[in-house]
Amino acid sequence: MPSRKYKRILLKVSGESLKGAKTHGVDPDSLDFMAEEIKSIISMGVELAIVVGGGNIWRGSEAEIEGMERATADYAGMLATVISALALQDSLERKHGLDTRTLSAINIQQMAEPYIRRRAIRHLEKGRIVLFAAGTGNPFMTTDTGSALRALEISADALLMAKNEVDGIYDRDPNQDSEANKFEEITYLDAISKRLKVMDSTALSLCMEHEIPVIVFDLFTKGNLSKIVNGDEIGTLVHS
Repeated sequence: MPSRKYKRILLKVSGESLKGAKTHGVDPDSLDFMAEEIKSIISMGVELAIVVGGGNIWRGSEAEIEGMERATADYAGMLATVISALALQDSLERKHGLDTRTLSAINIQQMAEPYIRRRAIRHLEKGRIVLFAAGTGNPFMTTDTGSALRALEISADALLMAKNEVDGIYDRDPNQDSEANKFEEITYLDAISKRLKVMDSTALSLCMEHEIPVIVFDLFTKGNLSKIVNGDEIGTLVHS
């Protein structure tokens, strides 16, 4: 078995990553690239859980601005994450022959298993990729918070925050300011106090309290995922 630094990881994939060059929805080419990267670490014996966002289909915060009740908008967002998870599951299984299970925090048994912590861990131990859908199952909670919570529940060695078109954490938006400075590493407290867009403060506080290392990186640079698993310094490390 190839060497690896992490045995069990949780990968958070934003909904924007799934839409690729499209304005919304799911781009098959982006899914295929993502699945190839995931396959590369499964062959290393890594136990992998994935949380997929739904921002490529629906954003509860934007719907609230348009006048929708926030709780209702968030429930709709949970359904969007289920769609994203099923799309990724299809690519992983149909094109790459990987064994996956989608577990949903809301009851939707025709399409996904209900989320049960011990069942999720058992799937991981059997070498299956576990996709967590529907966030925490509660409104007012982001998929970032869901990712931190699930990482804790499955005792993940690290939480990997996959980004699109950005290769780590910067002091300013690098897509808008060419002089933005990248952090190679940063503490949880600094990330919170500087209000850097790592993840929401609730998620970051959870990671800080339980000392789960967070790695923010560009998923769409080929080989990045396997390099991180090997222990290479890719992206930005958030730790204590």
